[in-house]
Amino acid sequence: MNGARIGIVLLSLATVWGQSRASEPLKLETTISMSDVQGRIDHLSVDLNNQRLFVAALGNNSVEVLDIKGAKRLHTISGLHEPQGVLYAPGENRLFVANAKDGTCRIYDASSFQLLKTIEYGEDADNIRFDAPAKQVYVGYGGGALGVLDLSGNKLGDIKLDAHPESFQLEKKGTRIFVNLPDSRKIAVVDRKKKAVVGQWETGGALANFPMALDEANHRLFAVCRKPAVLIVLNTDSGAVIAKIPTVGDSDDVFYDPTRKQIYASGGEGAIAVLEQRDPDHYQEIARIPTVKGARTSLFVSELGRLFLAVRKQGSEDAAAIRVYAVSQ
Repeated sequence: MNGARIGIVLLSLATVWGQSRASEPLKLETTISMSDVQGRIDHLSVDLNNQRLFVAALGNNSVEVLDIKGAKRLHTISGLHEPQGVLYAPGENRLFVANAKDGTCRIYDASSFQLLKTIEYGEDADNIRFDAPAKQVYVGYGGGALGVLDLSGNKLGDIKLDAHPESFQLEKKGTRIFVNLPDSRKIAVVDRKKKAVVGQWETGGALANFPMALDEANHRLFAVCRKPAVLIVLNTDSGAVIAKIPTVGDSDDVFYDPTRKQIYASGGEGAIAVLEQRDPDHYQEIARIPTVKGARTSLFVSELGRLFLAVRKQGSEDAAAIRVYAVSQ
């Protein structure tokens, strides 16, 4: 084979290899077993300094504490009542857990796991978000409200909504909170200084808008709807729908990766959809990673370059687990 032909072959192999790499933006790295955890698994939170993952095992009435580096379970917080939201606040080393069944938010010392305080919200305490500069915690709950707490668990007020809040995202450089309200078929815009709704946006005809992510730099908001399964891109200056892209079904978590300009949506249909942001107005699905039916909650941690996917127990053999996916550079 002459040099020219060798060069062509090598170029072709490099092209194929590059296409293969591009088609696999997520690679399964390891699996952390939770052998005795039963039922549905909800949201997750991370402790970066100590490399711990907190998992709201809703159907098991527990929060599982996992060692990320060691790929093993460290501790179980039991006796909960359908935990949905979980939040680790690093400055105070506190763990907040929102429970659907009894409507409480419980605060634990994240080293000893001693219960420090229980805050009553009446019903369906759900997602939790942290405003780090203000040192305030937001809890979605009930028929329509965001509760505001300080890090000691003192109530600082409530923001009334007209439906139960699902995922919500806080601006870092502004004062707004964007809230998915699937039961009222819209997105609420809240001013957290005024503690009031200041706007309402439509979802372009799609329904069941549960997960949400924010690209604050480009003024774009991402909401994934289930009916039909589409990713909606909105302009956060106007609320206008910029794009609608078909995506994975039964999604409960979506994340924006600003470093790689990618979006990751995990769906109970049994896949993770990866979309590329070509520019703020144009998006394309570049991969769909097969997972397990029912695995719809996840957590993307940009600092680690990892996506953690919660997989519930399937049948009599497969145990519940967290799958850890490395993000291609």
